[in-house]
Amino acid sequence: MHIPDGFLATPVWATLDLAAIPVMGYCVRRTQARFDESRAPLLGVMGAFVFAAQMINFPVGVGTSGHLVGGALLALTLGPWAASVVMTAILVVQALVFQDGGITALGANILNMAVAGVWLGYLPVKLAGGPKRAAVFLGGWLSMVGAALLATVQLSLSQVAPNGPLFASMLGIHALTGLAEGAITVAAFGAIARLSPKFVFGFTTPAPGPNHAIAVPPVAAPAASLEAGDGFEPARRGVVKRLVWAVGGTTLLLALVGAIVASTAPAGLERVAERLGFASRGAATVTGSPFADYQARFVHSPWLAPAAAGLLGVMLLYGFGVLFRRALQRRK
Repeated sequence: MHIPDGFLATPVWATLDLAAIPVMGYCVRRTQARFDESRAPLLGVMGAFVFAAQMINFPVGVGTSGHLVGGALLALTLGPWAASVVMTAILVVQALVFQDGGITALGANILNMAVAGVWLGYLPVKLAGGPKRAAVFLGGWLSMVGAALLATVQLSLSQVAPNGPLFASMLGIHALTGLAEGAITVAAFGAIARLSPKFVFGFTTPAPGPNHAIAVPPVAAPAASLEAGDGFEPARRGVVKRLVWAVGGTTLLLALVGAIVASTAPAGLERVAERLGFASRGAATVTGSPFADYQARFVHSPWLAPAAAGLLGVMLLYGFGVLFRRALQRRK
């Protein structure tokens, strides 16, 4: 899904880079105005978790792999405005430190995954009036397919390949990957909901039926609003602490061992580029990172090299969350 340097024509990536700046500035301002300070500790933890999960590729068909994007999961735990900011931080770290996604294509990747992916992941839950399983699953699927559609349009404008095969290949692969995205989002969101039902975004008291809220035991508090950027009840400190430890522990486990079990097959966009013959257009603007491709080049161990890179990424994203939290508190 990460578009590398060289795939997009200069007018396309330059326009998208310029467009991404005011869009993300607006997201930051909305986060400052809307974000519930009681769940601020989750900013870094959820960002680190999604980063670690994105390192784990899983098979999608023959010779192709995919990975979690996480836009829907972030939107449903942090709210869409904060989720867009955190996803942008993930994309920036991936591009600058790990050479995953192009520097010139950063604006495109931000608009595709941090904006469209996040908000498409949030929309079905908002329309459903709460986090019903089908809505959460659809949000995960839409976040993947919507981001892939935008990327395909951008590649089409750059004339990298004939439109018919390009759209069929990109949307076909990512529609399948979206099924896994939806299932993982349901599982992860459900685990968080069971751990703390009052904490999750848009919590509503469940009613009988297999497709009702993922949530768990009913609570006395009123249902959260599903206004964009709202939907949170203030969380108790103990609840936040429990969530931070649970999500943080899972994140460290993914960072340490995830890359070992990950599929080595090319991801969706890479596979399409190879099949349609435009893979050779890729040329990184910044090279020589000691952590390129999520491998610590100075560590000569097939297990420790990706683990060290994963831990670095987790620390960087957690650090961003801490700094962003302090900035929000100063603003308040």
